[in-house]
Amino acid sequence: MSDRLHRFLFEHADVRGEVVQLDDAFAEIVRRTDHEPAVERLIGEGLAAVALLAATLKYPCALTLQLQARGPLTLLLVQAASDGSLRAMAHARQPVPDDAPLEAQASDGTLAITIEPESGGERYQGVVDLAGGSLSAALEHYFRESEQLLTRVWLSAREDHAAGMLIQRLPASEAADGDADAWSRAEQLAATITGSELRELAPGEVIRRLFHEEDIRLFDPMPFRFRCRCSRARVAAMLQGLGEQEMRETLEEQGQVEVHCDFCNEPYRFDAVDIEALFTDPAVRSPGSDESH
Repeated sequence: MSDRLHRFLFEHADVRGEVVQLDDAFAEIVRRTDHEPAVERLIGEGLAAVALLAATLKYPCALTLQLQARGPLTLLLVQAASDGSLRAMAHARQPVPDDAPLEAQASDGTLAITIEPESGGERYQGVVDLAGGSLSAALEHYFRESEQLLTRVWLSAREDHAAGMLIQRLPASEAADGDADAWSRAEQLAATITGSELRELAPGEVIRRLFHEEDIRLFDPMPFRFRCRCSRARVAAMLQGLGEQEMRETLEEQGQVEVHCDFCNEPYRFDAVDIEALFTDPAVRSPGSDESH
């Protein structure tokens, strides 16, 4: 189980935290796409970020991190589900500068976090401007503005290794005994972590090295994995939505309709018989809205 998240809690204090490592999921997503290194690293950081955010939620839901900008990167979309599945996609209109501030990689950008309860409850979305020069700093800005929670985030992704750490100050009512100095100590200790340590050390080892003098409670690890929700039925529903005329024109021009999933790059091909069935066979039904691609 190489892709896992470890949660921990400061006993008798007001601090909780998480450390996540996502080697397999990150490597699989990078293998299926053809992005430059700067975009790959942002994808890896985004994967670690949504895993950290999803683990803070108290109910089953789907969580989406969406960065939209004018360029060079125009879109970063990363999703996590309560079952531990992850997927990601990115679009760039021109080369993305490597090791540059996030504002230079994604100018005039915004960061949106969307939470959709799996039970069908009320959807929540928080949107903030990009700030601080990195995705981790933008997430800290999100927590300050949208959640009013003191939160620090560290993200790192290199060479098929993605990892992250989050520490958060709990509301006073949730703190056991209210150790007044716990948050300050946690911030100072966590700030000593390096990107290579975060990527290369096991999550449990990271927690032990940073907080070995603290009274820490560790929880069972949470597994994560890459899994895309695309399917032929969902792509068929999307093609139906585009309309019969457009599909027949594409058939005439190309001989088939071919669609690649933006998340996993899986190809779906529909020939003339398939397209005919989409618009004439009553047995071919569009999935419901919850099955949308």
